[in-house]
This record gives sequence, C-alpha cells and structure tokens, in this order.
Amino acid sequence: MSHNPRALDGVRVLDLSRVLAGPWSTQILADFGADVFKVEQPGRGDDTRAWGPPFLQLPDGGDDPQESAYYLCANRNKRSAAIDIARPEGAALIRRLAAQADVLVENFKVGGLAKYGLDYASIAAINPRLVYCSITGFGQDGPYAKRGGYDYLAQGMGGLMSVTGTADGPPLKVGVAIADLSTGMYATVSILMALRHAERTGEGQQIDVSLLDTQIAMMANQASSYLVAGKAPGRLGNRHPTVVPYTTFEVAGGTVILAVGNDGQFRAFCAAMDRPEWGSDPRFATGPARLTNRDALEALIADLLKDQPREALIARLEAAGVPVGPVNTLEDVFADPFVEARATVHRFRREDGVEVPSVAYPGKLSRTPADYRRLPPRVGEQTREMLADWLGMGAEEIAALETQGVIAQG
Repeated sequence: MSHNPRALDGVRVLDLSRVLAGPWSTQILADFGADVFKVEQPGRGDDTRAWGPPFLQLPDGGDDPQESAYYLCANRNKRSAAIDIARPEGAALIRRLAAQADVLVENFKVGGLAKYGLDYASIAAINPRLVYCSITGFGQDGPYAKRGGYDYLAQGMGGLMSVTGTADGPPLKVGVAIADLSTGMYATVSILMALRHAERTGEGQQIDVSLLDTQIAMMANQASSYLVAGKAPGRLGNRHPTVVPYTTFEVAGGTVILAVGNDGQFRAFCAAMDRPEWGSDPRFATGPARLTNRDALEALIADLLKDQPREALIARLEAAGVPVGPVNTLEDVFADPFVEARATVHRFRREDGVEVPSVAYPGKLSRTPADYRRLPPRVGEQTREMLADWLGMGAEEIAALETQGVIAQG
C-alpha cells in the first residue's frame, strides 16, 4: 500500500452506475483516494460481472462467475454494497447515503431515478453541495433523450465509424468501447471541476454527459476539417487524412507503422533508407506535395520495405529519428519491457492465492500518484462495513434491513 498522500482523500462518491462509462470514471476517482461506495443489485450485481468468458480462474481451475475480466477492468479500489433501490426502504437508504456524499454518479435512463426520489432535484434538496453526474446515451434533453444509449450506437451516430475502415470496405467500430471510455474520462474531468467549484462555494450541480456528445467531441481534427471545409473525410484505412507517409507497411516478419510528421523526418527517412533523392523530389519534398502524390509515394515505400526484417528496420529508423513502431498483439504488448519499466500492470493477490491483474492508471503523478488498495469487490462484499462507516448504522439496524431483504451482505 502506498504511503503517498492521495489527491482525493476524504471525497465520498456514491456510485449508482454500472457497465463501463460510469464505473470507469469512478475507478479513476477511487485510484486517487476517493471512497467509492458502489451500489449493486442484491444477488446479481453489476451487469458486467456475467459478461464472460473469460472469468477469473479459481484455485480449483473453475471460473468465478462474479468476476468476469470485463468487470475487473473498471472496479478496483471500490467497496460494494448490495441495496435494492426499487424498494422504498432501499431508496430511502440511498437518500441517506447521498446526504453524506460529495459526488453521486449514475447512468440510468433519463428520468429513471425520479420514481425512486433519487433524481437530481430530489437529492439536491437533501444535499445542495453534491456533485451529481448523470451519464446517458444522448443527454438529459434533446430529440434522443429518451433512447437507451450504447457505445456502438455512439460510434456510429457520432461519425467515428464513417472514418474507420478501408476506403472500399464497410464502416467499422473501434475494437474497444471507446465512446464509453471517453465518456468516463470526460465525466471524471467534469466531476473534478465541479468539486473545485463546490469546495469554493458550497454549491453543487448536475453534470450531464452523454456518449453521443462525447463521441462528436472526440472527432477532434476530423470534425474541425468538416466544419471548416464542408467536406466529409471518409474512410482512409490506416492512412492519415493530411500527413504522408503516415500509415502501415507490410515487412518481413510483420507490420510496421511509419508516422512521418514533417519534412525533416521525411528527409531523415529517405537518408536512412538510402533514397536521399526522394527528399528533394518536387513530388515529395513538402507535406502538401506528399499528400497530393500519396499513392505514388506509398507504393515506392511499400516496395522498398517489403523485404526488410521488421526489428532491424525499426532499429534503423529509430536511430535516424524517424517515428516508427510495430503493430503489436496484446501478447506482444504485455511482453514488452516498457510494461515492466512503467509499472503498467498492477497485480493484486487474493487471500485464496488467486492473482488479479489490472492495467494501472497511466498518469504518473509525482506527489499524489494513483494507488491500488482494494481488489474489485464481490457483490455486496462491504454492505455492513459501508453502512456503518457512512451512516454510523448499528448492527441491529443493519440486521433488520437484511431480514427485510433491502440489503444483502456478499
């Protein structure tokens, strides 16, 4: 356990979210010291617990049906309490917890929490300093507000799939739920800004962050190019819309990425590959010229590189200052010395000896780094502990709620 100060020590987060965007956000907060109270449905828990295989392997070789790899990726450093919010007593318990929280994160459909008295207006009346973050597919208002939202839809509706894939192929989604993950990141940034405001003024607020808003924002230069020029960019495969050569090439032993970002790097590439004349050729000497003559230049480079051994080529171009790298499988990624040197993977060890690997938070903060205190919890693992910690609830009251079926201990 780290002995460094934690940036978010003392911040209490009531986490009513599930699946990915919300849990991704609350995991980041938890990594930096926030006390995250994950509320789950008794018995079942977060939907992603069952999204496998793969599942965590038990000492006897069997699967742990609560511990899918998907669930494990977004729920470390949290404590889980199983509370049935559909029951009046459960909703009342959530309101008591919200009164003690600094942040509440939820990803129910628009209006879905109002019937339980857990919507922003109801909770703000109890705790006006609360930062209440609502994550949805399409926002709290607008023409699609009532629709359910999914990452795949956001990638398609937000334009990402229109620029992903080969020019003559179908539109493709990205290989991870990038709209969910990006929304989780934007939610985290928004929560931290709202917390800063609440600390200064005592005034909370609702944050409305949606997958589609986020995906449109993440189109970045592609969106800007369309807004400026009025022309949709289309699919380019691995090519860059404006920089050449900036794509993949097949070589002996695999595939390499060549990412030449300016004229100096292009001349360095030409010199390293014994083709200095390309650097002064009017067709290729400048970025705009290379873009105009992309097909001709890429054909020359493809022919030049096709028989080059991959590792030797990478070393040669790296030595010349040319941005280059391999296209790795995940097996390659986690065997790379970078991973160990940068502590990219944290490995928890359970009491039964099972190892639980987790990809670490990527930012390296010199004074308040992320730390990893808790394994992803089992459903309701800390129900009694959390109610005692946050509400000072005694054993008798907790037992009564258990008997009524309002809460469950994992």
